[in-house]
Amino acid sequence: MGYGSYKAADWAKLRASRGINQNSGAGDIFKGNQFNEKYDPRFINMRESCDSSDSPRSTPVILGFDVTGSMGYLAAEIAKNSLNKTITQIYDKQPVTNPHVMCAAFTGEHSKGAVQATQFEADIRVVEQLLELKVGFGWNSYSYDMLVWYLAARHTRIDSFDKRGKKGFIFCIGDEICQPEGYILGSTEIEAIFKDKTNKMTAEQIYKEAAEKYEIFHIITGDTRAIPSWNEFMPGRVAYVNESRIEYLSEVITSLMQLAGGSTKEKVISQWENDAAIAVAEAVDTINPVGTEGIINKINEPVKNTEQRADEEPPKKKSIFERLMRK
Repeated sequence: MGYGSYKAADWAKLRASRGINQNSGAGDIFKGNQFNEKYDPRFINMRESCDSSDSPRSTPVILGFDVTGSMGYLAAEIAKNSLNKTITQIYDKQPVTNPHVMCAAFTGEHSKGAVQATQFEADIRVVEQLLELKVGFGWNSYSYDMLVWYLAARHTRIDSFDKRGKKGFIFCIGDEICQPEGYILGSTEIEAIFKDKTNKMTAEQIYKEAAEKYEIFHIITGDTRAIPSWNEFMPGRVAYVNESRIEYLSEVITSLMQLAGGSTKEKVISQWENDAAIAVAEAVDTINPVGTEGIINKINEPVKNTEQRADEEPPKKKSIFERLMRK
């Protein structure tokens, strides 16, 4: 998939036809709110991001987000604003070429509809499919990014990597803590969710497999208590967006892409103004700086163990966010 090109005017028409406005909540936006087999991984062989005459250098971008009951505001924000803004900003800022976007909604491994996935699309069809997903159900103890990682690793085919060795992107967004070290996704759960017969896998194994062809980030919203567990699991790839600044989620995603492409934190922050700049500065504060090879890739190193952390801490440097707030 991935034909056509995205136009903000198409989003404006769709939004008007669905009666979506800034006061719309998840219940207003996702009115059907039914499970649809075409987004169920049990019925998905491969999601494909293919080069075409419209997209000669396609870049797959997966936006994964928690849709359990407490996260209704996130699904609404993505549908009302962030998805449209992210795509239009990618075209404007050009951190990557020819974006093909998939939306992946996740809950927990024991929930019906644990993960739902649209096609990769280059035009308004990704929004149309997003609005057909079921949201506001299920439960989770952790943020189950691993379900999106597994889908990306085993059920996507992407020309950017297969033809050009260029990684795609996965951004998973939620407010829960990371799963504990060594957490296992059992073979029974994998078969129930994806219809795959395979051995059990740890979250670390799934992450490493997906990271072979995707740059992976986790974006925390809301509760800051989730930050340490995610920083322990995937240091340098964790961003934080305060719920009060969720409207700047698209700016954060665009900035993370730019950092992955070799830009500096100072440069990506300076392109935004006022509250957007503050939100981005806070979000990228703990993101690793990059060189010509992109963000430091830790997939060949063991995930850090909390028992290995030294008692002493190095002297704390003033962050970019702290310096910006003083201005």
